[in-house]
Amino acid sequence: MPDFTFKKAERLKSLKIIGGLFKDGQSFGVYPLRLFWSAQPMPEGGLPVQFTVSVAKKNFKSAVARNRIKRKVREAWRLNKHRLYRKLEDNPQQYVCMVLYVAKEDLPSSQIEKAMQTMIHLFFKKNIAPANNQIIDEPPLS
Repeated sequence: MPDFTFKKAERLKSLKIIGGLFKDGQSFGVYPLRLFWSAQPMPEGGLPVQFTVSVAKKNFKSAVARNRIKRKVREAWRLNKHRLYRKLEDNPQQYVCMVLYVAKEDLPSSQIEKAMQTMIHLFFKKNIAPANNQIIDEPPLS
């Protein structure tokens, strides 16, 4: 059964790593989200992915609005991360990911979750599957 939690060890908090994502990481977008990611060696007892979210203050002046959107994005990640974790079980690398919310308006949770599902599928298909020669068995949900 999938683990629908978002543990403390899964949260990306290191400013050094986050800065490196923008400097050396790769990115792609699925509206209204943009994923920045980078691979690094798996730390001892580490989880396959560390994740964080950012919402631009330029687009949402109110902290209440920014925090609400961050909660929606984290919830979409929490409910769909098991699809990626299942495929990364034997992977020797840890992926650090940062999702930016790029829309100018607060979109419904269903639209954010659909974008997250597509983004996870594309992340695996474009970046992990070719490196591991794995077959993509799960199409994105529509």
